[in-house]
Amino acid sequence: MKKLVLLALLFIAAITLFSFAGNKKPLENFRTDTQDNLGGMLNQEPNELSIEALRKGSYPGSELVIEQTLAPGSNYNRYVASYKSENLKIYGLLTVPNGDRPTGGFPAIIFNHGYIPPAEYQTTERYASYQDGLARSGYVTFKSDYRGHGDSEGSPSGAYGSNGYTIDVLNAVSSVKKYPGVNPEKIGMWGHSLGGFLTLRAMVMSPDIKAGVIWAGVVGSYPDLINNWRRATGTPFPLPSGARRWRQVLTEQFGTPEENPTFWNSISANSYLKDISGPLQLHHGTADSSVPIRFSQTLEGQMKDAGKVVEFFTYSGDDHNLSANFNTAMSRSVDFFDKYLK
Repeated sequence: MKKLVLLALLFIAAITLFSFAGNKKPLENFRTDTQDNLGGMLNQEPNELSIEALRKGSYPGSELVIEQTLAPGSNYNRYVASYKSENLKIYGLLTVPNGDRPTGGFPAIIFNHGYIPPAEYQTTERYASYQDGLARSGYVTFKSDYRGHGDSEGSPSGAYGSNGYTIDVLNAVSSVKKYPGVNPEKIGMWGHSLGGFLTLRAMVMSPDIKAGVIWAGVVGSYPDLINNWRRATGTPFPLPSGARRWRQVLTEQFGTPEENPTFWNSISANSYLKDISGPLQLHHGTADSSVPIRFSQTLEGQMKDAGKVVEFFTYSGDDHNLSANFNTAMSRSVDFFDKYLK
C-alpha cells in the first residue's frame, strides 16, 4: 500500500514538473518580447543631444533688455543687453547702426564666439575687432555670452556634450528678431571655432537664419570629432579643456561611431544639411593648429553633395584666427552677408 502511495506521489510530481517545463519557454518569451517592445518604444525617443530632440524644443527668446550703454563704435552704438534662455538670464554685446534704418529694418547678425575659458570671459573683451567689422557695415550684431560665461546665469555646459549653448544661440535669434529696428526676415549668423559648430547646428534647426559665415569652424561630424580631433600628446590639433570627458561619456554609453553609427549620425548637424536654412561661407587657414582644415574641406563637399550653396576660402600658412588675412576674410564675410541679407 505504501509503495502504491509513493508511486502515485512520484507520478503527480513528474506531471507538475513537466507542466512547468512546458510553460517555461512561453513565459520567458513573453518577458523577452515585452522588454524588446519596451526597448523599441524607448529607442523612438531621440537622445537629448540629437538634432531631432532639438527640433522638439521651443526657443522663444525674450525682449532684449539694455543693461548698460557703452562707448560707441565708429558709426554704431554699443550696449550690454540681456535675454532669456531656458529661464536663464544671458548677457551679450549688442551693436546698433547709427542713422536712418532701411525700409523693413536693419539686417542682423548673431555672432557666435569661439572657446574662451568661462571663468575668464568678459562681455566687452575678445572678438572686438571681429564684431566691429560686421557692425561698421550696417548690421545690428549680437554676441551672446552663452550660459555660465561672464555674468550669464547657469553652468557652462560646453558645446559638444550638451545642447545648452546651441539653445542659447537659438533663443538669441528669437530675441534679436523682436528688437525694434531689426528686419526679422534678414538674420545671419557668424561663428568662429566652437562658434562655427554652433552656427552649423543652429542653421539645420532654424529657418530664420538666412546665411552663415564660419571661420576655422569645428564643423566636422561627431565621428570626425571622435576620430580626427585628438588630445593625445604630439598631435597637432589639441582638444579644448573638458572635451575628453564628453568623448568618454558618449562612447561608454553608446559605443564608438563604428559600433553605433545611427546614434552618432543623429547628433551630427552634417547629417541634416538638406535642411540647412541658407548658404554658407567657410574660411580656414592651412596652418591652423587648433582645428583641422579637413573639417571645412569635408563640409564643403557635403554641402555640394546636398545641392546647397557654399563658398570656401583657404589662407596659406595662416593660423586659427586668420591673423595674417584678417582684413581679406572680413571683407569677404561682409560681401557675403550683403549679398544674401541686403
